[in-house]
Amino acid sequence: MESRGKIWHIHDEPPKAAWLAQKLGVSRLTATLLCNRDIASPDSAESFLSPRLANLRDPFLLKDMDKAVELIADGIAAGKRITIYGDYDADGITATALLVDFFSKLKAPVSFYIPHRLDEGYGLNETAVKGIAEGGTEILITVDCGISSSLEIAMAQGLGLEVVVTDHHQIPGDFQPICPTINPLRPDSAFPFRDLAGVGLAFYLAIAIRSHLRDRGFFNNGPEPDLKPYLDLVALGTVADIVPLVGENRIFVKSGLAVLMEGARPGINALREVSGIRAGQVITTDDIAFRLAPRLNALGRLGPASSAVRMLTTGSAAEAESIAKRMDYLNAQRQAIESRITLESFEKIERMEDLDTRRTFVLYDRKWHRGVVGIVASKIVEQYYRPTLILGLEGELLKGSGRSIEGFNLYEALCDLSDLLDHFGGHYYAAGLSLHVGKAQEFMERFEEIARNRLDQDSLIPRVEVDALLDLDAVTHQLLKELELFMPCGYANPQPLFCSGPLEVASSRVVGESHLRLKVRQGGISFDCIAFRKAPLHPLDGKSVEVLFHVGTNTWQGIESIQLTVVDMKVR
Repeated sequence: MESRGKIWHIHDEPPKAAWLAQKLGVSRLTATLLCNRDIASPDSAESFLSPRLANLRDPFLLKDMDKAVELIADGIAAGKRITIYGDYDADGITATALLVDFFSKLKAPVSFYIPHRLDEGYGLNETAVKGIAEGGTEILITVDCGISSSLEIAMAQGLGLEVVVTDHHQIPGDFQPICPTINPLRPDSAFPFRDLAGVGLAFYLAIAIRSHLRDRGFFNNGPEPDLKPYLDLVALGTVADIVPLVGENRIFVKSGLAVLMEGARPGINALREVSGIRAGQVITTDDIAFRLAPRLNALGRLGPASSAVRMLTTGSAAEAESIAKRMDYLNAQRQAIESRITLESFEKIERMEDLDTRRTFVLYDRKWHRGVVGIVASKIVEQYYRPTLILGLEGELLKGSGRSIEGFNLYEALCDLSDLLDHFGGHYYAAGLSLHVGKAQEFMERFEEIARNRLDQDSLIPRVEVDALLDLDAVTHQLLKELELFMPCGYANPQPLFCSGPLEVASSRVVGESHLRLKVRQGGISFDCIAFRKAPLHPLDGKSVEVLFHVGTNTWQGIESIQLTVVDMKVR
């Protein structure tokens, strides 16, 4: 398939930028960046530029939070045993660890359960619920799951369990709450921010419980648990789950990165060490997304994830180190399996006779490990920019994950195909599903037809949103200071991206196996650049280029200098 490159959509300066700059006392470029992120009023800009824990909204605005807290507080007073039922990904693991540690500090009898991804699948299941009830649990609290488990909840209640659901996933169309159900997506919820991760919701539950217990006089004879140390877990799970880093999530991650740097949690320290992050090194959202979270997820992808919760809650550095090393080993295995499946997927795609006209890819193989197929789907979307489903064949069932692109709501498409599916769930850009192999052909045909009705050819060209044109003479240390105001960056708050005018390449050389290090010039100003995975363009010496770039720093032999990171390039 021939690549047609990417569409560079370069934003003009918004009409309100000059006014907003004057109101805030910032540069017009900073005001432009704010407007590009739909932050166009002085109040919203102040909140964004100065995210503070004091600005977190009242947890009791979340529907059913009052009912859940009352039930749990009564249970704590009565000494009832609590089980936290989580998910096997980083969001579910951190949410589970947070509440287990929190209830332990309240001296409540607490345990946890994480289902096995391959053996049990996502969410509540009957066998697990029966085992939890038989083990003496009286209150079951879900984190990062449960919104679609009405049958299992009813069964739990029939076994004498009181159930509280905390979940941030899409609400089913037939949803009828049969227990306190806290989900920011509930249409009857007054909470103004809808994009919390599961761990953010768990943190809010802890805030509300502590507040309620305080009002009851629970802490009259002892100290209240400090919730700030849990923000390292909140930051880790929030970034890993790729929720928008705005609103509450921005506050959580900004504060949580600082807590991560303090290094008070043995499990986080061990995870940092095996991830190659030195003690004292500044931790970024990229470090979480590409180093810490993949290792935390590796346990659940290839086996049971329970030890990840133990690592995050233990006070023993030795135990944390042992589990972290196991994570690192499994992550290396995961990478090898993922690379093989990705290569085999590319080979299948390139053999397709209708490759140039296809809107979707649905691929499956009996040898493919279901624990990593979601990552493979992401790599295929990155390469081909098509909605993609990657499935493993287990007996007569196809089970796997999908990823999508702008303009194609994957969850809605699966809803339209629900008559063919055994199970499915997810959201706009990612979903999981299972179906009988005998229905695969009809499913692929209808999935492709849905995509043809919703995506035209132009929709299949990735579009890059560029904040502004920026000449090299505007790249200064003052600009760096302004850009730092936008950190931490991530989904819905991308790192500011700029487009150069024509640049002359003074020199280029290949570094590593696939990267380029460039020196570029424009009007007497020159900068060093790093261009990841651009080695095939070498040599570029003396050529004219236009680049999309981030502005950052590079430290070499103790000297820090401004460096441009090239995201895309056009050779003129």
